[in-house]
Amino acid sequence: MNHKAVILGNNYYIGLSAIRSLGKEGVHTVAVDYSEDDRYGAASKYCSEKIIVPHYKEETEEFIQALIDYAKKQDKKPVLIPCHDTYLEVIDAHLHRIKEYYLIPQTEQGLATRVINKDTLHALATEHGVRVPETVRVKEPNFKERVEQEIKFPCLVKPFDSPSFVATFRKKIFKVHNMEELEEALEKAKSANQEVFVQRIIPGFDDHMYTFDAYLNQDSKVTHWTTCQKLRQYPINFGASVYTIQKYTPELFELGSKFLEGIQYKGFAEIEFKKDEETGEFYLIEINARITNFNHLLYKVGLNFPYITYREMIGDPLEPKAVTETTNRAFWYGYEDLLAVKDYVKTGQLKSSEVVKSLFRPKAYAIWSLSDPKPAFVFMKTRIGKLFGQRKG
Repeated sequence: MNHKAVILGNNYYIGLSAIRSLGKEGVHTVAVDYSEDDRYGAASKYCSEKIIVPHYKEETEEFIQALIDYAKKQDKKPVLIPCHDTYLEVIDAHLHRIKEYYLIPQTEQGLATRVINKDTLHALATEHGVRVPETVRVKEPNFKERVEQEIKFPCLVKPFDSPSFVATFRKKIFKVHNMEELEEALEKAKSANQEVFVQRIIPGFDDHMYTFDAYLNQDSKVTHWTTCQKLRQYPINFGASVYTIQKYTPELFELGSKFLEGIQYKGFAEIEFKKDEETGEFYLIEINARITNFNHLLYKVGLNFPYITYREMIGDPLEPKAVTETTNRAFWYGYEDLLAVKDYVKTGQLKSSEVVKSLFRPKAYAIWSLSDPKPAFVFMKTRIGKLFGQRKG
């Protein structure tokens, strides 16, 4: 019996993409969730097994124990693949216990959490000579003066703990235009027990957002990588990718590999950079320490990161590979891109003709697959149900 792949979080298309990426290679995939609600990733024909476990946050100890109990029943250690930041944080906090029963690339407890926490990431980046946007912490001396003089309005109020902030406010940041709005945002964050800081906005439209997507082996060396460029995100300007292209940007390899190898990172990581439209310099914005939301695009250009992870973990690594050409292929999450386009056009940031022109590329879809259509039908059924439920309410 081969090692199974246990995928945490299948109510979002990242989990679905991980299941497909592994299932197509003949790997036995196990969809793990805390609820049947909106579990469309588990509807894939590539999902071999489905289990329900206690909630990772509300019943953390029971969740960890359920994972351990499952692994104990297997002939070989399963490979564990978290597909959401909140799952990742819990696994990272209990890494030493979990690693007794699962194969996981990361060996240093706390490192994954440090790179997804904006405060500790900022410190790590500064320590390793990577440029980050100017930041002022709320409790620093002369806070207001520094915001007005160093950061300037408009600026961003960002959380240290992004998953918790998003769960509370359904947005990644607060954008504020003056001191009054800043004080309101700080009060909102304080009321919700969210620690935040203030950061300068790096000038440039959403197409100035780039990514370095890489896998680092157990020696913390980059073995597989490519670079991408975001064209549109939702919510617009400060959201998740809805239309992204693979684009070769060699300087990102220099910046990204040096940093990740320098912090002794292992496994998959995606660094988001923003290119300053005035200076051309790249600033590190954030890191995704789990499979990215445009994983299917990476798969389509020849980098199957869930399978790369799986093969190294079972001791049979794939040959190193880098995509060092621009393939012109795009990731497209049509459902949210339609919402994004409406807002881009409404705010005058894009013309309809530009959007239409951008769509004439070979695409990697977030959910839809002709050979595996069921997840898309389950997704649409849930969305339509919610829509009618809201209207009735």
